Amino acid sequence: MRVQPELDPDVADEAPTGPDITLYDEVHFITYLRLLDAEADGADWTEVARIVLHRDPAQDEVQTRHCWASHLARAQWMTKIGYRRILEQAAQDERRKRLH
Repeated sequence: MRVQPELDPDVADEAPTGPDITLYDEVHFITYLRLLDAEADGADWTEVARIVLHRDPAQDEVQTRHCWASHLARAQWMTKIGYRRILEQAAQDERRKRLH
């Protein structure tokens, strides 16, 4: 991991969508976990947006919902695909350490 995850960071309007783990992803690992927990608990997306994403649906419901949906999708991607990338990177880093 290149950076430490933050406990309660602000978020961009949209989460990354590429095939690689980004610095943004690393900073927002805890955000992703909080979104997944809220989804599993059946929490209302507007409450989650306010608490986890620091967005107010009353100000701009369409943009806030898009922000929430994109971050939730990225969190779900992390559980299905992204975590493998983390493990692969850790294995590569370990091999490099052994060579030096």
